[in-house]
Amino acid sequence: MDNFTFYSPTYFDFGRDTENHVGNLVKQFGGTKVLLHYGGGTIRKNGLYERVTASLLEAGVSFVELSGVKPNPRSGLVYEGIDLCRKEKVDFVLAVGGGSTIDSAKAIAAGTCYDGDFLDFYWGKAKIEQALPIGTVLTIAAAGSEGSPNSVITDEKTLIKKGTKSDLLRPRFSILNPALTCSLPPYQTAAGATDIMIHVCERYFSNTEEVEITDRLCEAILKTMIHEAPRVIKEPDNYEARANIMWAGMLAHNNVCGVGRVQDWASHHIEHELSALYDVTHGAGLAVITPLWMRHVAEVNPDKLILFAVRVWDIPLCEDDPNETIRKGIEAFEQFLRDLGMPSSFEEIGAKKEDIPLMVDKLFRAKETEGNFVKLSRDDVTRIYESAVK
Repeated sequence: MDNFTFYSPTYFDFGRDTENHVGNLVKQFGGTKVLLHYGGGTIRKNGLYERVTASLLEAGVSFVELSGVKPNPRSGLVYEGIDLCRKEKVDFVLAVGGGSTIDSAKAIAAGTCYDGDFLDFYWGKAKIEQALPIGTVLTIAAAGSEGSPNSVITDEKTLIKKGTKSDLLRPRFSILNPALTCSLPPYQTAAGATDIMIHVCERYFSNTEEVEITDRLCEAILKTMIHEAPRVIKEPDNYEARANIMWAGMLAHNNVCGVGRVQDWASHHIEHELSALYDVTHGAGLAVITPLWMRHVAEVNPDKLILFAVRVWDIPLCEDDPNETIRKGIEAFEQFLRDLGMPSSFEEIGAKKEDIPLMVDKLFRAKETEGNFVKLSRDDVTRIYESAVK
């Protein structure tokens, strides 16, 4: 296990009706004037908007609003939010929604305190040294942004999707009420579950030795998702299954499973080009890319793929032909994703073979290789994309 530091200060308020605590939590963490940041009309239709705003007003916290967040959040709305925060002298950003809303809120929180272009943080030109405090009311279990230091934004000028990371972006508090996810469509629920699982896989597939504790944590979360995700597809109102998934989503990405080890992230970066170009649901894109990535890297680095098959999918080890074990493990994963309703090809997500060179060029514009478990070249990534064309 490698040396590491780990700082995870977020206060979690988990359970039914916890959104009614938001006003007092904002005050507890120093907020007096809030930017209320959310997506579209869903939180108004289901009454969450009224509950959140009533709690803020009851606590004596004023607020201004910025709606319009879309999946794969864009830079244009971030600029609008930064201008609004500065104009209204906002001192706290409250995201009500899923990972896209929270990522957008994080970008606004950092950009408000920075004299330059907030995208400097995402292009690696500047380090986040100050940010407004952030709180979240989570409505989708998927991205894990409610407990992570990460944010991903699409630059609208280039259609390149980039991420940044800072402990200053970890929310001061996150309200997690699993009941708020019960009305999600099955496809969105399945895409969220996929994203959670791949967040774990990005950490699990590592060449760092002697990381048994984090390996076992990764496997426990994956096994939980294997058990719970089909339950919520069949029983959308199953609160207990939703609760386990919501907490798994946070654990998958607050990095408790990733400390002390070199992580991969090739699947995410390869998928980001799909969601930036085609506005694909992130989890759906990952469902296409990740099993193909597994097949590709298994030829070079098979040992962890064997562990994945045996420990996560209960595939018996075939000592005479370990490749058979790997194949069955990947097939079990693919079948699980298909059973959830996830896609497995470019055709299903609207991606085009002729755009592969463009996506590869964008991915490798500032680097020579991708990923760490196996260092992928441009040709490797091209082959992974091409294997998605069926």
